[in-house]
This record gives sequence, C-alpha cells and structure tokens, in this order.
Amino acid sequence: MSGEPRLLPLRICLVDMNNGHVNQAMRCLRGIVSTFFDRVRRHNPTLECELGEVSPRDTQNPVPRNYDLYISTGGPGSPYDGDGMPWVTDYSGFLDHVVDSSIRGGEEQSALFAICYSFEMVVRHFRLAAVVPRTERKFGVMPIYTTPEGQAHPLLRPFGDRLFAFEHRSWEAVDLDEPLLESLGGSLLARESRDGMSKGRAILGLDVTAGVEAVQFHPEADRPGVMNWVSRPEQAAAFKAAYGEVTYQAMLRTLDDPRRLARTYALVIPGWMARRFNMLAQFRGYVELPPPSESQADIFASPPIQDRPAQAASA
Repeated sequence: MSGEPRLLPLRICLVDMNNGHVNQAMRCLRGIVSTFFDRVRRHNPTLECELGEVSPRDTQNPVPRNYDLYISTGGPGSPYDGDGMPWVTDYSGFLDHVVDSSIRGGEEQSALFAICYSFEMVVRHFRLAAVVPRTERKFGVMPIYTTPEGQAHPLLRPFGDRLFAFEHRSWEAVDLDEPLLESLGGSLLARESRDGMSKGRAILGLDVTAGVEAVQFHPEADRPGVMNWVSRPEQAAAFKAAYGEVTYQAMLRTLDDPRRLARTYALVIPGWMARRFNMLAQFRGYVELPPPSESQADIFASPPIQDRPAQAASA
C-alpha cells in the first residue's frame, strides 16, 4: 500500500455559452481537453482528471466555483441578450471569483480562458471597451495580428506578428480603455489590423487581469469543424459574396497549411492549459508539463470524434 499522499484532482469545466444550440465548438473543446488529460497522465500517472460542463444561458444553472481551469465558449446572439437574467448576475460573480482566487494563489487558484461571446461578456464586465454590433458579420479563417505585448506574451509568443484563426461574429469590442486595462495588470495581445485601423478596429486578444485571458476568435476550431461550416452551400455563397471566390479558395488552402489554423489549434488553448497546470503544480506536487508540440497535423486533419457525454458540472 503506497504511502504517497493523494494528489488533488485536476478539474476542468467547459462553460457552454451556446444557449442550447448544436455547435462544433463543444466537440472541439472536449477533444482538446481529452488530449490534454492524456498528456497530464503521461507525466502524472496517478493524477485524477475530471471534466465538467455547464450551460448557463439556456438552463440558468450557475457556474460552479470548485474547478481549477475554465474554458468559456462562444455562442450565438447579442452579448446584451441576457441582461437582467440570473445567469448574467451569476457569470459576473464567477468572473470576480476567478480573479480573487488567482490573486490569492496557492493550490486553490483558478483561471479562465474566454472565447468570442464569452470574450464580449468579459470585456463588458470589466468595462474595458465598447461592445458594439458590426455593420456586417465577419466569418471565415482570418489573420489575427499580434501586438508587441502579444508577441512577448506566452499565449501568442509562438506566432510572431500574426496567426490564423476561425472567426464568426456579428459583434466586436472597440475603443479599448488602455489606462483601465493597465490598472488591472492586463495588456492588449491581438487586434483585427496590424495598424489598429485598416482592416477593422476590433480588439481580438486580451490578457485581462489576474487569472483571465480572452480572445474574440476561435482557437478551438479544427479542420473538420471549419470544413463542416464553410462547405455548406449557404455559408459558401455568403462568404463568396462578402469576400470573393479567390479569397474563398485561399481559405480552403489555409485549412490544409499546417503552419496556419493547425498551429493555432495545437498551441493556443493547449499552451494556456499547460501553463496554468504548471502554476498549480508548484503547490500541488504535480510533475510539470513541457510546452505542447506543434506537430499536430495528424490530429488536426482527423475526422471529427464522436461527442462523448461529460459529467455535469457540480457546485
């Protein structure tokens, strides 16, 4: 019988903001987390890994406060749709909880990675920028331009001055309150245009404050999921009408380029999880993880895995 102390389990929660709509993102995120758990167990064979899920917008269920890492997804509709509803009040409390626990540090600290709709909710909560409707929907595989701070930040450091990611949004955050962001200890990591204006004014990536990082784009998107979307006749026609046939064909080539969308899929969320895991490892006795490998082409190109039911997130 082993005398080794039992390690605290690693608990990750997916906060599904899709309001009950069927989507590719949850499949992608379950796959990313499953692959990450496999990595964790290779270095920590006895460590229990738990995945929970909660869907606040359609169930009004609160986000549990007893997980280590949270990934909060994109979703349809306006980021103002839920104002006055219980789930919005709870989500705001959840954001404050993450910040407070991260500031306290130690073995109970938690962290959040927010995507698209959740990015907009985070920006609104911290009053960092104006969240406004776009004149036209932006969708497809697009370049994301990193700032000097983004190029130095571990989240986006591997990508140099730009990366490629799937975007699908009718809203955007503009007019960043830089003094407020600085006062929170945060920084602007990525934007829609290299110069901040010529291709659009949107803010696309933020290190917000202690424990909270957020992006407007979809780093969880894999090739099967994007192909499922861009190959639909109505979406292909809409993209061609907005951007032209040449750009549509270029986007299809981008999906097969391992230096573009595949790198984003392989490095952004897996890198964030590994970094946050290693912060916990200092206090929990875990064996730290090396950075994720960029050699993910086979995983990226593989057919979609079947949805596997995860346990409901418990309070």
